[in-house]
Amino acid sequence: MFAGKSEELIRRARRALYAKKRVQVFKPSIDDRYDEAMVVTHMGVKHEAVPVSTVDELRRKIEPDTQVVLIEEVQFFDPSIVPLVVELADTGREVIVAGLDQDFRREPFGPMATLLAIADEVVKLRAICMKCGAPASHTYRTIDGRPAHRDDPIILIGATEAYEARCRNCFEIRTRKKRGAG
Repeated sequence: MFAGKSEELIRRARRALYAKKRVQVFKPSIDDRYDEAMVVTHMGVKHEAVPVSTVDELRRKIEPDTQVVLIEEVQFFDPSIVPLVVELADTGREVIVAGLDQDFRREPFGPMATLLAIADEVVKLRAICMKCGAPASHTYRTIDGRPAHRDDPIILIGATEAYEARCRNCFEIRTRKKRGAG
């Protein structure tokens, strides 16, 4: 979070459009934080996108003449996104995906580990730790100002009210005490 992934996706979409390529941008419909049909950065930069609920819906909405497919917040899609990405790339389309590689527990997020492994190119952006200012690679989730519990639901759509970028030293997570434990 807050590393510039959406900005980079928008930059690449615009660059392809400048090159007069046929571009489609997709986003998971679950991500409606700023706009239902736009990729929006935390700074308010916007780009039109097609919201989709499933990988099958995404597949159906790709137009035959599309040359560049960009997918925002790809971590929210199920693992069937991987064979679709491979198929698109194998048929000569440029495929650009953006997403978090780790969830708030610092574990691989959805299909991201597999997508990173099969990618022709990986650009890993880092944020700035919101606590100390160091480079940050971790998403820190808060609930009422306190660190989230390790067993809280993985997906919680939010922005600055629920998440912070944190470096390894400032990252923390709570574990619940087992009942009956001393």
